[in-house]
Amino acid sequence: MKSLKILTITLFLAASSLEAADWPSWRGPNRNDISQETGLLQVWPEGGPTQVWQYSNAGLGYSSFAVADGRLFTLGTRGEAEILLAIDADSGKELWAVELSPILSNGWGNGPRGTPTVDGNNVYALTGPGTLVCLSVKDGKQVWTTSMDKFGGRRPGWGYTESVLIDGDNVICTPGGGQGTVLALNKKTGAKVWQSAEFTDGAQYASVVPVNHAGQRQYIQLTQQHVAGIDASSGKLLWKSPFPGRTAVVPTPIYSDGKVYVTSGYGVGCKLVQVGADNGVQEVYFNQTMKNHHGGVLLKDGYLYGYSDGPGWICQDFKTGEMIWNNKTHGKGSVTYADGKLYCVAEGDGSVVLADASPEGWKISGKLTLPAQSQIRSPRGRVWSHPVVANGKLYLRDQEHIFCYDVKAK
Repeated sequence: MKSLKILTITLFLAASSLEAADWPSWRGPNRNDISQETGLLQVWPEGGPTQVWQYSNAGLGYSSFAVADGRLFTLGTRGEAEILLAIDADSGKELWAVELSPILSNGWGNGPRGTPTVDGNNVYALTGPGTLVCLSVKDGKQVWTTSMDKFGGRRPGWGYTESVLIDGDNVICTPGGGQGTVLALNKKTGAKVWQSAEFTDGAQYASVVPVNHAGQRQYIQLTQQHVAGIDASSGKLLWKSPFPGRTAVVPTPIYSDGKVYVTSGYGVGCKLVQVGADNGVQEVYFNQTMKNHHGGVLLKDGYLYGYSDGPGWICQDFKTGEMIWNNKTHGKGSVTYADGKLYCVAEGDGSVVLADASPEGWKISGKLTLPAQSQIRSPRGRVWSHPVVANGKLYLRDQEHIFCYDVKAK
């Protein structure tokens, strides 16, 4: 019996560890682009880590990945439709593909931009034109569907890009517009729960972040006019602070210890606000140290990492806004974090470097270049899908091509 008990505990811990290594939504389980995995390669061999598989039928789009229970989910295109695609995360074998909506047409590249979200037996996704779906993880069977225009939403210029949030019993999304910027739907039925009638900015391209602040659950969203906090239970506006967005506001907000950090490109810069226990808000700093276009920024141990238009890859002090270091040797792009390292993807050529996540400086421990370039990407498009590290694998995408690399230490 004792041996059986030990075996049961061991299996439970192994299962828990595997589950914790999943990446079920945009920027991971905590929406912060920080993986909790350890035991990964700290130095890559010449030419990069071992490629496990390549899948080349994802179609158009800049969607990233959700990885859960051995399946990888992303959005793409096939024929004249945007699709939700399920792939075996270990082998690269297609499991199913379901048509969702017409294809978003755009000069910078057609197709979807958002990333699916997995919750239990269902997967949720928002297409470029604004169709929101809930499908079965197992076979892609539709559970329910709706669209942003039913809630007064007006599609932003480059299409809906948000990766929807599942929080408790609800789906949280951002139709934008006069009926309310942020919307909560019942995740099982798609029925409306609330809409933020006091907060009516148009939708931009950022995704909602859930936080527990001063004993209250709230959702933080960034638009072209404001960064704001919405009560999770009612949709009531709790606080907002002006933000001078231009053209497109994309990066996901970052919350830590009552402080909210936002940034955008097109010369705007970054801002940190302190939110009080009473939801009073005070600006801590606003500067142009970080002008992040859409490659994302992450916070680790008090320091921010990301690509800033102008200075290049930078490390920024979260509390003060001061630039700690910058480096221009690797091209502009997107980033994620795992096991002490930054995985930085250059949008121009798809090359990836493994760099230290350290305020001590920019140090590279390996580089890989994608073995194939997209043949269907718009001439104005780039490698804009964000990287994901999950279950010892690095997943990358350039339009129709999805790549999987083994980054687990041997």
